[in-house]
This record gives sequence, structure tokens and C-alpha cells, in this order.
Amino acid sequence: MIFGYARVSTHDQNLRMQLDALNRYGIDELYDETISGSKKQRPQLDELLLKLRSGDILVVWRLDRLGRTVRQLLDLAEFFQKKGIHLVSLTENFDTTTAMGRACFNIWCVLAQMERDVISERTYAGLEAARARGRKGGRKPLKPEVVEVALRMYHSRNFTISEIEKTTGIKKTSLYKYIGKKEKVCASVNVM
Repeated sequence: MIFGYARVSTHDQNLRMQLDALNRYGIDELYDETISGSKKQRPQLDELLLKLRSGDILVVWRLDRLGRTVRQLLDLAEFFQKKGIHLVSLTENFDTTTAMGRACFNIWCVLAQMERDVISERTYAGLEAARARGRKGGRKPLKPEVVEVALRMYHSRNFTISEIEKTTGIKKTSLYKYIGKKEKVCASVNVM
């Protein structure tokens, strides 16, 4: 089957141009939505991705209709490749149903992977350079007395989590981390 996907970011924008181009291509089923490409959850795209099967063709007007970031597009590219789904982008003349299109698609994936690797290497080098200058990453450790106050408030059952957060400045995830540590310590003491 040939599926079409069209997307605009706001209600001020019009889907008509994309829909016309997709219909000229000859799609069997169309999915469209008005939602920002930066959103992780796009209901129509999510539904379409569940429906695609090996050998199906997904047609978009432009690649940026599928995702706004290289990461999003790379994840989808890997998904399509694993599932045997062909991708056609009308504006970029990109068609993985042809040998040339598959080659271009693979080159695009390799370049995107290289970009990810270079970013990772730069990040690692930056962290190493900072460590060499004596800088440590991460959050500053919380003062033990503040943690103890938060734990006492929690175990008293007289305060909500948001009240504990406001009073002590400890975020909910950190509070639960300290609660878990204390429970492990208590459990090991009771075993002995």
C-alpha cells in the first residue's frame, strides 16, 4: 500500500498544497495532522507507523514533515529500514523504491550517524578537558541536614511531596532517591 503523511505546525497554515501533491502521486490512504514537528507524540503519525508493513511506501511532501530534528528523522529512517518500508519525499526527489534512492538513503543515514558520533566525541572531549581543569560535572550534592529534614517530613506523613519540595528545595526525584537509599540501609540492618 501507498500511504501519505502531511503535517502543518499551526492552524494558520494550510495542508492543501501537501495534500494535492500526495494525491497526484497516487496514495491509497492519507494521514494528516496539525501539530508541531518538535512534539514527540503525533497521534496521526503514530497511528500510521503502527499500520505500515514491509513493502509499504510512505510518501511525504518534504522530509521535515516527518521530523524537525536529525534525531527524529534518523530514528524513523532506522525503523523504515528494519521494517522494509520504502520512503518517498516529493520535494527532495527521494525514493527508496529505486536503487539510487536506497543508495542516497543509506548515504544520508551514514552521514547522520557520523554527525551523531562527532557530537558525542566533542561532548566527551569537552568533559575530559573540564576534568583536567579540575571541574566536576553534575549537580552539587545536597547538604545531609537538608536531606534529613526532608526524610523526616516524608516519614511523618503530615506533608505532601510539593510541600516538602517547597520547604527543603529538594526535588521529588531526588527525594525518592534518598528514600530508596534509606530503605535499603534499613533492610540491610534488619537482616543482620
